[in-house]
Amino acid sequence: MALKLKSVGSTYGLKVYTDNGTYFGEIEEAILQDNRIVSWRIRASSSSNLSKMIKGAKGAIIQHSLVRAIGDIFIISNIVTSQSEPETSESE
Repeated sequence: MALKLKSVGSTYGLKVYTDNGTYFGEIEEAILQDNRIVSWRIRASSSSNLSKMIKGAKGAIIQHSLVRAIGDIFIISNIVTSQSEPETSESE
């Protein structure tokens, strides 16, 4: 089976789901360190589990090690739902 490569830019806007099928948000940005992806910034949308869990959250940053698969969608570990640190708006 051949490894499919994907550019980081092509992942922006992809929908993110937990490995149990819950919609979590959308990819907003990759965070790089030493030319490696270390984490992902995920934007909370009004229908996402993230915005329901943490009122007023703009998004969350998850470690790349919690990403299970990247394709037409992102699949992340369900453990993220109990570990997320919210990004709140700066006006709060």
